[in-house]
Amino acid sequence: MNKKKLPLLKPHTVDVKKGKKYAWCSCGLSSKQPYCDGSHSETKFKPVVFTVKVSETVYLCGCKHTKKSPFCDGSHKLL
Repeated sequence: MNKKKLPLLKPHTVDVKKGKKYAWCSCGLSSKQPYCDGSHSETKFKPVVFTVKVSETVYLCGCKHTKKSPFCDGSHKLL
């Protein structure tokens, strides 16, 4: 598979914790959206791993077309 699945055409609103590491699903196949569950193993896609510096609410991309991975940049409005 070389094409991203579109699981959600809006961002995921999530609370993240300072110092915690997260793995955002970039392929759209994960059953644990917006996080990776390893479903990408048969694709060219890899998760985007990030650690947050501040506990806060963030908006993670749901359409998988953001240019600011893993964060939503409004790309879903263009699909």
